Amino acid sequence: MAAAPAQSSPCGEAQRRLSLGERTNTLGEMTDSTMPAPPIARKEPKETRLHGVVLSDDYAWLRDKESPEVTAYLEAENAYAEAVMAPQAGLREELYREMLSHIKQTDISVAYRDGDWWYYARTEEGLQYSIYCRRRGGAAGPDEGAAEEVLLDGNELAKGHSFFAVGDTDITDDGRRLAYTTDTTGFRQYTLHIKDLVTGATVENVAERAGSVVWAADNSTLFYTVEDEQQKRQHQLFRSGFGGASAAVLVYQEDDERFNIAAGRTRDGRYMVLEIASHTTSESRFVAADDPGGAWRTIAPREDGHEYSVDHRNGLWFIRSNDRGRNFRLVTAPVETPGREHWTERIAHREAVMIEDVSLFAGFFIASEREDGLPRLRVWRFAGDGPEAAAGGEIVFPEPAYSAHAHVNRMFATNTFRYGYQSLVTPDSVYEYDVETGLSRLLKQREIPGGFERALYASERVHATARDGVKVPISLVYRRDRFAQGAAGGNPLYVYGYGSYGYALPLGFSSNRLSLLDRGVVMAYAHIRGGGDLGKPWHDAGKMLTKRNSFTDFIACVEHLTATGYGDAARVAIEGGSAGGLLMGAVANMRPELFRAVVSHVPFVDVMNTMLDASLPLTVPEYEEWGDPNREEYFRVMLSYSPYDNLRAAAYPAMLVKTSLHDSQVMYWEPAKYVARLRTLNAGSHPLLLVTNMQAGHGGASGRYDYLKEMALDYAFVLKELGLA
Repeated sequence: MAAAPAQSSPCGEAQRRLSLGERTNTLGEMTDSTMPAPPIARKEPKETRLHGVVLSDDYAWLRDKESPEVTAYLEAENAYAEAVMAPQAGLREELYREMLSHIKQTDISVAYRDGDWWYYARTEEGLQYSIYCRRRGGAAGPDEGAAEEVLLDGNELAKGHSFFAVGDTDITDDGRRLAYTTDTTGFRQYTLHIKDLVTGATVENVAERAGSVVWAADNSTLFYTVEDEQQKRQHQLFRSGFGGASAAVLVYQEDDERFNIAAGRTRDGRYMVLEIASHTTSESRFVAADDPGGAWRTIAPREDGHEYSVDHRNGLWFIRSNDRGRNFRLVTAPVETPGREHWTERIAHREAVMIEDVSLFAGFFIASEREDGLPRLRVWRFAGDGPEAAAGGEIVFPEPAYSAHAHVNRMFATNTFRYGYQSLVTPDSVYEYDVETGLSRLLKQREIPGGFERALYASERVHATARDGVKVPISLVYRRDRFAQGAAGGNPLYVYGYGSYGYALPLGFSSNRLSLLDRGVVMAYAHIRGGGDLGKPWHDAGKMLTKRNSFTDFIACVEHLTATGYGDAARVAIEGGSAGGLLMGAVANMRPELFRAVVSHVPFVDVMNTMLDASLPLTVPEYEEWGDPNREEYFRVMLSYSPYDNLRAAAYPAMLVKTSLHDSQVMYWEPAKYVARLRTLNAGSHPLLLVTNMQAGHGGASGRYDYLKEMALDYAFVLKELGLA
């Protein structure tokens, strides 16, 4: 299973010995390898009996990560996939070079101000990882001639490791100390380090399995969270002193397995905040940032189903709460009396508008909302020091489908607000909005080298009708001169979906995607129920007992696109990852004839075995998204769609199933078992490939060049199956 993204969920019987050389696909070309698929042993099945049902798992032995037999099987599958894709080696290299040509390899991010410093990241051609830097400066920008200080060089830190990622970071108010976490396995298990930015000395391995890190106002007290080793959830908060202060002290421990914790600080710097949250319930506690050893207080005690988040201004908590409706409202409460009985409403709940976030500043706040499936940034200006604020307009966006969100805004006393904007045809951009004038200024738009002409591409937003009459949004992008709409249109179609955790599918720009668009592929993004594209009710309509809506919505989207001429029904590829991989497995079982090819990344496909194993990371917290299978009503629904348990003898589409050995969210054995069972049932002639990254985790390769090579494999597979290779 897999957690929500930006935070992120989890994504045959008698061996068929046909070689690929004996198979012909429906486009008429012969497949390209005579290497037989790897044999996979069926062993004594693991049986689970519950609610009168016996679940039998012939491939449970693949869970033994330390077994040489398991390693040999995964490596054999990798070799088989390479052999099948060998004739596309030239295409993969061509795609890699194309994608690389659209990246400005030596580049620098927009610098943002935090105190007396301006921070930024830069990349250098030939290097895999970012270099994090700063320069001294004031309100106008970095000081002229100020020297660059390198805070972290990912390339140096990654030496000797096949995987590397920086997790959370925080710098003391005086700019002296940097706390940061790193992962060198891909298992999302981070180690905490402290660096003195004056001397350059680093205290290594301060804590293992660390999560969030945040400094108090005294510049020497650090709060950090630590995960439960078994359940892999952040469950303990520690306070640690540096520069001669005391050793780490356990401040809080969360024993309810549904909940994770995270530590932060209000934008004005006044308070430390501990957020304790499950998928459906939350609680916030606070202590003054200048009194880090003080007693923590609770804003509102947790109540099942009540979610809220907080920030502070002028003695008041600003609280985003869903206590009056699923789409949240905004209230305030005094610091001294923060309980719900003292809440004053500032923005009411609205049925058609979701309040996703609030960015709070000294003189104004920005409400990040979602309406009709699209983000809105609405401005509210304070009249003075009090809580009263008047609507100050909206930041308007020109395109039919786009993404917009708050960018890095560290300064509390400011008249400007930075936001990010991009669309399916507009590269990611950073703007600065002036609250006084109502005007936005472009600070940086990502440069796309290699001949990108925006006018060549078009985006649209259409709607499919689900089986129950609900209108499901679809966002589209294609190259105008390669597109033919209508009954005779023969556009190859590539449809992406996710549809879980209330995650709204972002409509960002991808320079990698140009390699598909330039070859005539129409790309579509299905905003199905289970996601958050139309607010919390949209999520509710595709989770737990209503989860099947996600799958039928996706099928309806594909059928609509082919019926209306956006895509050729014989050339449809689909993609999803993690919980979107569950989507891929479910729809491939339900309608295998509808799809020509499936790309499934780290797919959550072994739903029953995973959700019945409470010892696995994430299982118990996930009950609030999928249901608790120990309760029969949820068990029956989950069993009805679990991809692994619903495989059947059928002609399946071509599949590329990808996983990572060190995935902590969707264990590698889920896709491995899925492919093993499917090999014995697949009556079709299309390739079935399992590719395991033996050094990475849930997100795949960590280096930017390695990642492009992984993308080149995906695209070569899709282009081959769509007849475009």
